[in-house]
Amino acid sequence: MATEELTGLQKAAVLLIALGPERSADIFKHLKEEEIEELTLEIANTRSVSPQVKEEILNEFYQVCLAQQYIAEGGIGYAKELLEKSLGSEKAQGVLAKLTASLQVRPFEFIRKTDPAQILNFIQDEHPQTIAMILSYLPANQAAMILGSLMPEVQADVAKRIATMDRTSPDVIKEVESVLERKLSSLINQDYTIVGGVDSVVNILNTVDRSTEKHIMESLEIEVPELADEIRKKMFVFEDILLLDDRAIQRVLRDVENSDLSIALKGANEEVQNAILKNLSKRLAEMIKEDMEFMGPVRMKDVEEAQQKIVNVIRRLEDASEIVISRGGGDEIIA
Repeated sequence: MATEELTGLQKAAVLLIALGPERSADIFKHLKEEEIEELTLEIANTRSVSPQVKEEILNEFYQVCLAQQYIAEGGIGYAKELLEKSLGSEKAQGVLAKLTASLQVRPFEFIRKTDPAQILNFIQDEHPQTIAMILSYLPANQAAMILGSLMPEVQADVAKRIATMDRTSPDVIKEVESVLERKLSSLINQDYTIVGGVDSVVNILNTVDRSTEKHIMESLEIEVPELADEIRKKMFVFEDILLLDDRAIQRVLRDVENSDLSIALKGANEEVQNAILKNLSKRLAEMIKEDMEFMGPVRMKDVEEAQQKIVNVIRRLEDASEIVISRGGGDEIIA
């Protein structure tokens, strides 16, 4: 059977067979359970593969990896230019199309390496919905810098649009991209692209400076209180206590019940546990460790509630300027 007649799943199975069991096992570690099951079944159903087909699939895989590396180094335009030189225009287009469809190369890749100040000049006069779409595709720290530099009356509107955004038509994405970058390749996945949402705006707000965050949240609480409440619940998770220095952690622990702390730490990773326990007295730390050891299994709901209590203490102390959470933007340390 020719390689063009094989499905993506069949090609993946052949690739894993060609790579051998040890390398395939390493790849499986990064796959979802259902993907492993599908591939295992396909490998089991693959009876024989000709050396020619195996060689073609390995070569195709190499070309896609090469294209992905080029995109990471300089964007889609850069990858297209290099691939055209080595493979020819038609084959380069085919490789990039496969990469876009299979690995979902994000739109607006060409501005992800651009200085935020330059991007701001590009988009600050655009409609808030357009700005929201563009920021949703950028890394959180880059989007946060741009959001923090927008006019105050625009910030909350853009944040709201990011949070309530669900799916964007590829035609709309292409149109916006063509305005921002005429030469950008139009190899965009034709399936609707999931973008934005509450998690996206939370990532951005967790990175902006405190004054920008306060302004946006206060505006959202007036306009869409349900959305503001959902965002606030996700904005600082318990594991983010690692953003606090030892002095701040010690201040937080003074307002936390020992019983809540034991339950919260029961579901925390080792790094968080160590960060907290080292800021307790030796006697209290031993007592907390004993409580965790002897309390037995704890319901996830109880762990989450205990952790949320501690998060609420952290947010209250930050609002009162008693502690500072390490962020991007223009936070100032308050003595």
